[in-house]
Parts: sequence; C-alpha cells; structure tokens
Amino acid sequence: MLKISSQFDGGAIVVKDLTDPANIRLNIRNDNASHFLQWFYFRLQGAAYTPCVMHFENAGEAAFREGWPYYQACASYDRQNWFRVPTRYENGVLTVEHTPLANSIYYAYFEPYSEEQHLNLLGEAQGSGLCQIDDLGSTLQGRDINLLTIGNQADSDLKIWVIARQHPGETMAEWFAEGLLSRLLDPQNPTARALLDRATFYIVPNMNPDGSALGNQRTNAAGANLNREWLHPTLERSPEVYHVREKMRETGVDLFLDIHGDEDIPYVFVAGTEGIPGFTPRIDALQTRFKAALQTASPDFQDEYGYPKDAPGQADMSLATHWVGQEFDCLAYTLEMPFIDNHNLPDDDFGWNGQRSLRLGEAMLSAIWAVLPDLR
Repeated sequence: MLKISSQFDGGAIVVKDLTDPANIRLNIRNDNASHFLQWFYFRLQGAAYTPCVMHFENAGEAAFREGWPYYQACASYDRQNWFRVPTRYENGVLTVEHTPLANSIYYAYFEPYSEEQHLNLLGEAQGSGLCQIDDLGSTLQGRDINLLTIGNQADSDLKIWVIARQHPGETMAEWFAEGLLSRLLDPQNPTARALLDRATFYIVPNMNPDGSALGNQRTNAAGANLNREWLHPTLERSPEVYHVREKMRETGVDLFLDIHGDEDIPYVFVAGTEGIPGFTPRIDALQTRFKAALQTASPDFQDEYGYPKDAPGQADMSLATHWVGQEFDCLAYTLEMPFIDNHNLPDDDFGWNGQRSLRLGEAMLSAIWAVLPDLR
C-alpha cells in the first residue's frame, strides 16, 4: 500500500488521491500563515519498482510559475544524496514520473537543509576555536536566532555581514553559508587567514528557523516575508529581522551579503543598491570590482542575466540589501542561486544543488578579499 507522509522537519504536501500509483494527485501546501505556495517535501513509501506518476495539480497557482517548464524535482533515498527526476509542466500541472528502486524515497522542491544540519554546522564552527556563537533572541515559536562571529572583533577591523535563508525554502542559501564557513574556519587557508587579519565576519546561517521547520517557502511563523520587514521590524511579527538589525547597528557594516535562491532565473547573479537614495560613484565602482572578482573566483557566477536595476531613488527600502546599503553607506548585495540549474554550466543529473551552493560559498571569500582594501 502506498503512503505519503510529511510530518518531519521541513515537510510539506497535501495528498488528494493515492489510490493509483499511475495517477497520484497532490497539491503544493501553502506556507503556514500565508497564501504563498511553492515548497514541497515528502516521503513516499511502498512504491519500490512501481512506476509512479505524481501530479501537483495546483502548481499553476504557485507564486513563481515561470520556472516550472525548466524544473526537475529532487529525490533521495537517504536524504544525503539527492538527484533530479523527470518532471514536466503542462496546463498548470507539474508532473513527476519516477520509478523508485526502494520502498522509501523522498521528493523535494530543492535539496533540504535540516535543523539537525544547522545545529551540526553551529557545533562544528564553534569547535574550530575560531568562532563565537551568540544568541540574538528567539523566534515567535521559541527557536534560537544565532549569530556566528569569526575574527578579532577589533574596532579597526572591517565588518563583514552575511545572512542566509530569509526565505526558508531557499535552502541553497544555508549550503552556501556552510561552504563559506568551512573555508573561513580553515587555519591552513591563506585567504581566510589574510581576511581574518583585517576583518571580522558576522554570519547568520539561517534567518528563518521557524519557516524552515514548518516547511514554508517564503515566510516565518507569522506569515511575514522577512525580506520586506527591514524598514520597520517588530518583535510581534519579525523578531528575526529586529534582532539582527539591532546587532548590525552595534557592530557597523562595511560589506553585506544576503544569500537567496531564485525560483525562475536559471543563473547565479547579484542584485545591488542602484536605486537607494545614498547610491554613490564609490559604491558603483565597488560593485563593479566585486562582480569582476566573483566571476574570476567562480565560473558559476555571471552578470548578464538577473533582476532589472532599480531607477535612482526607486528602491524598495524594506529589502535587507537596500536598507543595509543605505543605513551603513556600504557595499551591499543580494546573491541569488537557481532552483532550476545554472544554464551556463548545466548538470543533467544533479542540477544546481547543495554541493554547488557550498562551492560558491567557498569561492566568495576570494571575491571579498579582492575588494577588502576599498571597503572603507
């Protein structure tokens, strides 16, 4: 007998009909306190060597539909090794066709990053002897908002802030954070050592622990899109942003990176602060140098495709990158990685995945090192 379950960390799906493996009818579940829907993650049991056809019947109602025609779902037998499975999109329905080779298999919108992985990441970082973990406060459901500080914390240090996973379903962002941390905490890595001689890093690997655990794509437990809360965060609606913003005011910011995933655009790209009132020729030149350095550090990055640049004075100041760039007169970027694949360097078996995100995080240190002398 077939069974689908999702009552686990990050799980989310609605089962409509499971009587026929050739016509499994599903709906993508809304975020818990929002109409937004995109993320799915579930376990299928009892289907070994059975051709399964899974129809996500409300995929046409997803917030980001433009990417579906190029999308391939993720699958794993052990939640460690994920691969892509044949997927098509027709008439508003996303269909996955796959024959599992074992009785238990997981399907997800993207390779997950679990709470257990998050806690292990914190433990490994602290165990390096180079990282201090601080608690900034609690989410609405009582989960910890942790900040990792790496460096001497001297007043003369440049202050590098990196936050990830404001949108909890964009799990590639925490994979990126893991890669950046692994290189930064390597005492034998010359780039890391040189950076830590001159800079202190402040890293929030998961800005949205509640949304991550609940299986949300976009919002926290209150239904807030954290990346629209930076102008006026409150403890009642967006404590995650409130606490991080207060800590930034305490430390200062010389470089800010907000790490995300984009559902529609099949490239790695950045979005800057061209539209904020305080955009200056100095920041413009810094942006150009940073992008050139990141292209050199990682061929996965490109600067041809991405979001349209805001006209002068037209930036939405509730976004993290815009608020931070304006508040601290600093280089600030949103980095986006694809859910689909990187069309510049496609991989039919794995698409864009956790390991590729991790490698991009490692490469980011080289780009930061290239612009470090000009940040202040």
